Amino acid sequence: MKYYRLIIVFLFLWLGCSMPVMGVTTYLGGSPQMSAAISGVNEFTPGQDATIKVIVQNSGVDSLKFVMIGNIERDDLPTTAKMVTVELGSGSAPVVIKSDPQRVGDINGNITSSGVFTVSILAKILSNATQGEYQLPLTIRYTYLASSSQDASDILQSDYQQRIETFPITIKIKPQVKIEVLEAVPENLNVGSEGFLNLKIKNAGSEDGRKATAKIIRNGASPIIPTDSSVFIGDFPHNGTVTCRYKVAISSEAEKQTYPVDVVVMYENRDGDVVTSASDTLGIPVGGKISFTLTSGTVQVVQGSQNVIEVKYQNSGTAIAYNAQARLSAVEPFKSTDDTSYLGDLKPGETATARYQMSADDAAVVKDYTLESEVRYRDALDNSQVSDTFNVPVKVQPKPASNGFMQVLPAIGIIALICIGAGYYVLVMRKKK
Repeated sequence: MKYYRLIIVFLFLWLGCSMPVMGVTTYLGGSPQMSAAISGVNEFTPGQDATIKVIVQNSGVDSLKFVMIGNIERDDLPTTAKMVTVELGSGSAPVVIKSDPQRVGDINGNITSSGVFTVSILAKILSNATQGEYQLPLTIRYTYLASSSQDASDILQSDYQQRIETFPITIKIKPQVKIEVLEAVPENLNVGSEGFLNLKIKNAGSEDGRKATAKIIRNGASPIIPTDSSVFIGDFPHNGTVTCRYKVAISSEAEKQTYPVDVVVMYENRDGDVVTSASDTLGIPVGGKISFTLTSGTVQVVQGSQNVIEVKYQNSGTAIAYNAQARLSAVEPFKSTDDTSYLGDLKPGETATARYQMSADDAAVVKDYTLESEVRYRDALDNSQVSDTFNVPVKVQPKPASNGFMQVLPAIGIIALICIGAGYYVLVMRKKK
């Protein structure tokens, strides 16, 4: 029994001595090997809002693997790019970069899935960009483990260094029709009416447009609202010019000032694709609304009588009012059997006189009144328009003072005539006898 126990103890000691001691794997040598390339589309057009996708890759490979008992395990591999920051610049290219430098974190090496990262960068291609290839500088900043040393069994000293690398990213600017408005002539554009906009457009780009259509577009909340917004112009070659005429409406809420409108050209490019050019914004002057003022002053109406009153209207606007008709609204104590008067065509500054049949009640109070009036007319495009309402001052005059003798004078005259007739009759009868 005693020997049996000694044998068991010996076996346990032998097993303990024969078990392998676990070592620490250490990678020596190697460093991050960064590269960058554009992903997807690299062709853009002038004036385009672009998203440039760039693939950042770390292909660094650990050159030496070492396993040693008693070593302290390293936190990082020498091929790991840590705290990576990616920044795309415009260089000399006609591009505006809108994205700030982007942090992408750590990128491992060995070309694993964690060693590839895609960065999306927002950019704006300038509208005056010319056709060609351009290189954008992509700057990658990162930190990596340059070396590490274990001076003691429980002390590990690591040396991290920062590295900055720049890679060229190539993009292409495709040719495009670029519009330039050489002339913009408004025609009868007034607040609250319709008119025309005449444009002379030039193709200042390097692309020849086919089956082209020139369009005007409302700019945001601009009161210039296109009615006929598209004109087909066909072939639109480089340096070619076209003249287009558009019908537009001006909101009644507008003022007399300049408002924006956008112009674009839709065309078929050399690849057969239908594309739209960058827009060109121009300012269009808008005239004030046709308005009228009174030049006749206060109108006089006699109490208890019917009168023909005259009211003078002047076109104080900047456009012709065609077939103008004035209307006067009669309210108590006034009445009118003819409240409309034709004024005809009124040019800016011209005056016309309206005549109305107007009567005042016997009980009308002698004082000043105001009656509302408006003018209905047609604009240059024969659209019916109505002016703002304005006030016509009217003063009620009292009846003329009466005289008692004057009131009985007609009766006396009648009696005298009767007496003369009776006397004449008597005289004639006597002569006959």
